[in-house]
Amino acid sequence: MNAVEIEAPIAGVTVYPDRARITRRGSTRLTAGEHRVRIAPLPLGLRRDSIRVGGRGAATVLGVDVTVWRQPRSTDGQVSGLEQRRRELADELTEVDDAYEIEEQRGEFLTRLAERAGGTYARALASGDAAPTDVATFTDSVAGQLADSRSRRRGLTRRRTELTEELAVVERHLAAANGKREPDRLAAEVTVSVDADEADLDLELTYLVDGARWQPSYDLRLVDDTMTVTWFGLVSQDTGEDWPECQLQLSTARPAAATGVPELSPWYLDRVRPVPPPVAMPAAFAGLPPPPAPGAAPAAAGGGVARSAAPRPKPKVQQSVAEVEQGISAATYRPARPVAVPADGSAHRATIAVLELPTRLDHVTAPVRAAEAHLRATVRNTSVHTLLPGPAAVFHGADFVAATRLKTWAPGEETELALGVDDRVRVERKLNRRSDTKATLGSTRRREMEYRITVANHTPRPATVEVRDQLPVSRDEGVVVRETGLVPPPVERTELGELTWRLRLGPGESGEITMGFRVEIAKGVELTGWRE
Repeated sequence: MNAVEIEAPIAGVTVYPDRARITRRGSTRLTAGEHRVRIAPLPLGLRRDSIRVGGRGAATVLGVDVTVWRQPRSTDGQVSGLEQRRRELADELTEVDDAYEIEEQRGEFLTRLAERAGGTYARALASGDAAPTDVATFTDSVAGQLADSRSRRRGLTRRRTELTEELAVVERHLAAANGKREPDRLAAEVTVSVDADEADLDLELTYLVDGARWQPSYDLRLVDDTMTVTWFGLVSQDTGEDWPECQLQLSTARPAAATGVPELSPWYLDRVRPVPPPVAMPAAFAGLPPPPAPGAAPAAAGGGVARSAAPRPKPKVQQSVAEVEQGISAATYRPARPVAVPADGSAHRATIAVLELPTRLDHVTAPVRAAEAHLRATVRNTSVHTLLPGPAAVFHGADFVAATRLKTWAPGEETELALGVDDRVRVERKLNRRSDTKATLGSTRRREMEYRITVANHTPRPATVEVRDQLPVSRDEGVVVRETGLVPPPVERTELGELTWRLRLGPGESGEITMGFRVEIAKGVELTGWRE
């Protein structure tokens, strides 16, 4: 059986939220008979049971085997270059340390020589055997050599710092390329049978790998009554092999979660049974702990003919978006521009879609908690896209106002986005009236409260303000809460005493809400939970 090794570079990648499907393509010419076509290197993290082989040509695929391709060092060019540079830096650091040690020893030798020569020259000068000029010449020579040695040591220290910093950068690059550092790789050996004398064979190899992922990210920009949603896909991977610029697709399918339909289990009701008293523990275990219990700029309007030769405004910059293919339970997006994704875990962004969605603006305030009005945008997804959960940056015009996180947003669904406090809508809540009656023999005590809420619209356009407040709710038959006046009546109320009003105010207009209630407290009952 003839063995042939072919090059089959990555031609396409489909990225799922927690894995990726890689497609490699290669070609070869084979003669009649059986051949083993070897495709390598492949990453160690591929799922061996996911390998599939297809293609075109007058040949029959008889089988596919996955073998380990053992190498003395990594075959990845980037990793090999980094490891070589690390070895060079380590050798140069050793040389710098050796040179520094030699200079230290030279300095120590010169220092000891100067100390010993000092006594000798002193005696020689005293006896007249040496001239002062000889002493000065020797001293200058030793001092000059010491100065040169220390200068070289400072230079070596600086060089060592530079080499250490460069080595740290190389180590960080190697750590990012962790999945590619293993020298061993896998190889796919495809056994094919060729019937013709010669045949051109185009093989396509696909497989799944873990360590790849993509997640959505959004920019939400409000201009007038339109929310522009820019949907990005952040792709990252550390599978052990770099992805070149190729046909990249982002799929919303979740293979791991599509294993089966949830099954129901019986719902039992039973009598409450008393728990047996705890068994006394022996003294030897008394010190041990107890066991665990079971159990988030409008376009300029066209005017008339300009009086002066004003320059024509430039068109708005457009963004390329992905092509979408809708499946039965998932969608696949193909970015307009190929994206290369190295196996270093860094995120690479591709634009999936830019959506113009209608928006309804209003204000929300709960003055019982804070006397301020929040601007709220209610946005309807009128597109065909189901937007996946992910972080979102919210802009009001050119201003960044909030960072939020979108939940799954289906077509036709509405979502609410907080756009921050709007200080042009002023809110005030005041205690208008308060009275207390003391209990007499056999009577109840009464406490009456009345609040006035004022809302003023200082914006240049009409505003709808949703005001939220609440009445106390009794949890005891000895405490009774009665309404004494809600003007105007609330448009919504709940059993928990929550009240909602919607005021429609023109520019410069204000509105008032009066809320009154009485609490009747039976004799002998102490009231708790009261607040004003």
